Amino acid sequence: MKKQNILILVVLLSIQFINAQLTIDGEFRPRTEYRHGFGNIIADGADAGFGVSTRARLNFGYSEEAYKVYISLQDVMVWGENRQILPDDENNSFAVFQAWADLKLGEGFSTKIGRQVISYDDQRIFGGLDWAQQGRNHDAVLLKYKKDKFLFDLGLAFSQDYDNATGFQSVGTEYTTTGYFTYKTMQYVYLKQSWDAFSGSLLVLNNGFQAYEDDGLTPDGVNNLQTIGTHLDYKKGSLGLAGNLFVQTGERQGGLKVKGAYLASLDLSYKASDKVALGLGVEAISGDDGDAGETGAFFPLYGTNHKFNGFMDYFYVGNHANDIGLFDIHASAKFQLNETSSLLVKALNFSGEQELPSGEKSLGTEIDIVYAKKFKGYGLAIGYSQMFASDGMYELKGTTDALAAGGQNWAWAMLTIKPKFLNTAK
Repeated sequence: MKKQNILILVVLLSIQFINAQLTIDGEFRPRTEYRHGFGNIIADGADAGFGVSTRARLNFGYSEEAYKVYISLQDVMVWGENRQILPDDENNSFAVFQAWADLKLGEGFSTKIGRQVISYDDQRIFGGLDWAQQGRNHDAVLLKYKKDKFLFDLGLAFSQDYDNATGFQSVGTEYTTTGYFTYKTMQYVYLKQSWDAFSGSLLVLNNGFQAYEDDGLTPDGVNNLQTIGTHLDYKKGSLGLAGNLFVQTGERQGGLKVKGAYLASLDLSYKASDKVALGLGVEAISGDDGDAGETGAFFPLYGTNHKFNGFMDYFYVGNHANDIGLFDIHASAKFQLNETSSLLVKALNFSGEQELPSGEKSLGTEIDIVYAKKFKGYGLAIGYSQMFASDGMYELKGTTDALAAGGQNWAWAMLTIKPKFLNTAK
């Protein structure tokens, strides 16, 4: 190519980006884990799990005055999952994590359309689940309004699988994808108002799950589950106070009726000094009341559940969906060791909101420790957790103290690098 043609191309590209911004960035996040009781009680004599997984993301953002477009590509790789010179990835983990457009509609209104992360407040009901290497996303359209310290979101989703032979015909729209509260339809309204030291939000959420007639084969509308609640947050000086109150009613997947299900929490934070932050909290989540054909168990649905109820993921992380509920009392201390490193120590005591068949409620105590260090351009985090299970935990997990390993623990180390490849606004 002649020099003058290259110059013309550069000029054209420059004109294109005068009123626009292009960003290209990425993420490289390998994590090593030692699992000896992570997520469940490990049996005595069983070998611990050990492995390395890596999340790799490449993100593209483009914005103009009237709209924004964002695309995030990711792959989650477990080291050694593919044999040498394998032509195709066996686990099919490459995915479009996000792909959305945000269009400005004027006077504070906008709409966000496509695959996106939906995250609100402390991420108890809606969260990005960033700890999980695959993350969490939704295919939805949002109508958004924001003025000063008030915001309003209306979210709508309709899930379908065109490649499913039963899923896209002129005779119906049966949706056969199930598991982990995967919904066929979703509608929600989220409102939030903030003041100087206080903010409050309201969420009204409906999820529709594919329903079937008694034969289990013929589609029959949807089972609708409603989740309604509020998050309140107060911060002034060194003191912080946050609370959640949510209720659930309607029907779960399979038509299981939900009555009287609730989640309530209260967390107190206090910054004792520039280097010490303390926390104390309690959370109660209702459990199954034992009545045939219905349940009183609450499930926090699409939140970042790893953030709550202990980092060892014994509750509400693909488990504990219709069980005895949970009563969680926790205390934490975070120490800022220096400008680039911190240490978190957290203790949690668990008991059932309902009694187990034996009458036992106590489940045990968990200790979580996380050390984080920031380097120039990347970060390192190292964690260790120990579960001190009680008789109730063994009963809940279907084992006994005699059959369980003497120590239930989990350790991990994670490196995070987020390179910035291009930013035309600079």
